[in-house]
Amino acid sequence: MAKFIPLILFTVLTNFASQILLKKGMTVIDKFEISVTGILSSATAIILNPYVIFGLFVMVISMASHLVVLSRVEISYAYPFLGLSFVLITLWGYFVLQEDVNFWRVLGVLLICAGVAVVART
Repeated sequence: MAKFIPLILFTVLTNFASQILLKKGMTVIDKFEISVTGILSSATAIILNPYVIFGLFVMVISMASHLVVLSRVEISYAYPFLGLSFVLITLWGYFVLQEDVNFWRVLGVLLICAGVAVVART
């Protein structure tokens, strides 16, 4: 199973990249009301946003990669690795987006890392 770690990490990285692109796409459009009319009025801006389009494209690649992983590796081995995308996104949020990352978020990230390390050793 360890031979599939590069493919699993590719899945993690593409998942991370898709989330970053989608976040960028949604922050460059005007904020919208979370209602049917609010979403419909912003739909064109969302659908035609290049960051959103590319983010969705990268997400499809990530999902395809994940399907390949699932066809070759036990789910109880592969799935915990996806938690690493939470780690990467938290780091991106803190260092790039200047988001507040408090003690509890750091503790959660450390627990995710510990869990992935335990799974990877089995």
